[in-house]
Amino acid sequence: MERLARRLGVRDAVVIGLGSMLGAGVFVVFAPAAAAAGGVGLLVALALAGFVAFCNATSSARLAARYPESGGTYVYGRERLGPFAGFLAGWGFVVGKTASCAAMALTVGAYLWPGQARLVAVAAVVAVTAVNLRGVAKTATATRILVVVVLAVLTLVAVAGATGVSLDRIADPGGSARGVLTAAGLLFFAFAGYARVATLGEEVRDPERTIPRAVPLALGLVLVGYLALAVIALGVLGPDRLAGSAAPLADVVTAAGLPGLAWVVRAGATVAVTGVLLSLLAGVGRTTLAMARRRHLPGALDAVHPVHRVPHRAELAVAAVVVVIVVLGDVRDAIGFSSVTVLVYYAITNAAALTLGREPERKLPVRALAVAGLAGCLLLAVNLPLSSVLAGFGVLALGALWYAVRR
Repeated sequence: MERLARRLGVRDAVVIGLGSMLGAGVFVVFAPAAAAAGGVGLLVALALAGFVAFCNATSSARLAARYPESGGTYVYGRERLGPFAGFLAGWGFVVGKTASCAAMALTVGAYLWPGQARLVAVAAVVAVTAVNLRGVAKTATATRILVVVVLAVLTLVAVAGATGVSLDRIADPGGSARGVLTAAGLLFFAFAGYARVATLGEEVRDPERTIPRAVPLALGLVLVGYLALAVIALGVLGPDRLAGSAAPLADVVTAAGLPGLAWVVRAGATVAVTGVLLSLLAGVGRTTLAMARRRHLPGALDAVHPVHRVPHRAELAVAAVVVVIVVLGDVRDAIGFSSVTVLVYYAITNAAALTLGREPERKLPVRALAVAGLAGCLLLAVNLPLSSVLAGFGVLALGALWYAVRR
């Protein structure tokens, strides 16, 4: 079996994690989450999504340190729970994250050139795939540049909007408990990139040390930033206006009396989502490689480029499917569908972590966090919009049927 090269240190791994998360929640998910949960409810939902993500991150880090190879929970589920659990996790990840890639590409098109959103989205997929095919070191370098630009734009929004915050707008009681759970499930989409480091486990130097440090560090940085921006967006726009906004952070700058800077925010959104797309495609390609190695996907995808040491066939296949979804699909449906399948993926992560037993040397109650993560993932998944729940579990059932037929 050909191996990928270990080229990523802690800093590179954290940057890839940041690039996978930063931008998705801020530029895509805040509006529908506000529509479901209201003012205070949005902040509660964000904290809940962050807590579930932290539980999952702890389990992912433990498992990735034990099994430092490409594939993430596809590998962990297979090794700890059996072949079917591994297959279901891999299937859910590949299908859900492929939908996420399409959602991110469509978002790039909507911000950059709304009149030709699909055409721009296809071009973005092609460009990002070309970068990934040059090697994971190129991916980390490109992502580092994108993260710097995004942080600058988000800082601009925070500074511009801070003077216009009204606590009365934030204090709006908002929606029901079900609405908070729905919003948390949608907002989880914004955090799901924290485990991208685990899917790159075969390319990380000293994985037993690097992965457990990089995953929670990237997640913590993003959670703090998301909470600050959510408070500012709610305080400036209010829950109703935020819920109806197509470009919330651009509207924050405009409402704060600086409409001339809205184009900077739109450009920053394009950069942010491109960074997410860059890391997403890299992660999906590597899980596809891991599944092809076990012949759970066509064996032709089991190939590593002799020069750049990347799974080039897998990445090209994923990019082709993403282009098809971009041409035919809708961004909001893609987000809901992706959230369902990815939450199931992380439920399997937590179940696998429970089999590792106690680890007295760890300060965190890792088994309790795994139980909370498992329950939280399933609770958020079933409280997403009904169409997303039916589509997500339907595709998972089709995958299970394929596994049974193949056996």
